[in-house]
Order: sequence, then structure tokens, then C-alpha cells
Amino acid sequence: MSNEKTTGTLTDILKNTSGDKIDEYLEENAESLINGAKPFAEYMRRTIKGKGLLKQTVFLNADISEGYGYKLLSEEKRTRKRDVILRLCIGAGFGLKETQKALELYKMPSLYPKDRRDAVIMIAVNTGIHEISKVNDLLDQYGMEKLEQASMID
Repeated sequence: MSNEKTTGTLTDILKNTSGDKIDEYLEENAESLINGAKPFAEYMRRTIKGKGLLKQTVFLNADISEGYGYKLLSEEKRTRKRDVILRLCIGAGFGLKETQKALELYKMPSLYPKDRRDAVIMIAVNTGIHEISKVNDLLDQYGMEKLEQASMID
């Protein structure tokens, strides 16, 4: 069972952590902290694994080629298309908080509730729609652009 703490819990702990307790904080919260130079890759690996999924299943669900998917998840390859990261999150069955965190770590804009298209995507994610085709059908139903295809060239 994971002892991972939420961002809010860690923030509360930090409010009461003095400079001489940094080592203690880092040690006691190691399971919740992101380490290394590739926080997105680590977060995705940990979250996908926590859901008991294989990366290949996520790529299949996201309609992203396996080769490109591995490069994205390892941060060997970057994309400028937020829809590609959304595809990975939806394909992995992420909830809204997990999706927002992935976008943040990838340095992409979060889903914004005042944006009509983002709102539809948020509703889809919140209601457990984890199939790209169903999300695209919903977007199409409201006259919005479908999630953009993933391509190694972008």
C-alpha cells in the first residue's frame, strides 16, 4: 500500500518544517516526492504502474504508436501538442487531478473550466470516459475539435 501524500498534505507539513528539518522531511516523504530531472516521466511511470496498467495498453487506448509513446513517457521526445498528453492521460484512465498534474509537469496549460472544449474534456474525465473515441464523439457532438492525433513530427 502506498504512503504517498497529497500536495495539500505536503504543503501543510512544509508550513511547519524548519530549515534544520529538511533532511527529515525529504526522508519521511520520499515516496511522495518527485526526484530527478524528468518529473513528468517519473510521475507517469508511477501513476500508470499504480493503476496496474502496462504502457502498451495505455498507448493502445490513447491511439499513440508504441515507439512514440515510449519516447514521450521517457521524455526522450517532446510534443508541443497538449492533446497528445491528454490522450495519454485519458488512455491511462487518469482522473482530473492526475491529468492536471501530468499537464503541469509537462509544462502544458491545465484544463481550464471556462474554456468550452476543456470543460467538455473535464466532464468526460470526471465521468469515467477513458476511451479516445468516446471523448472525440462528445467533442464532435458539441461542434468542437476532436483530440489531435499524435505524430512523431509535430
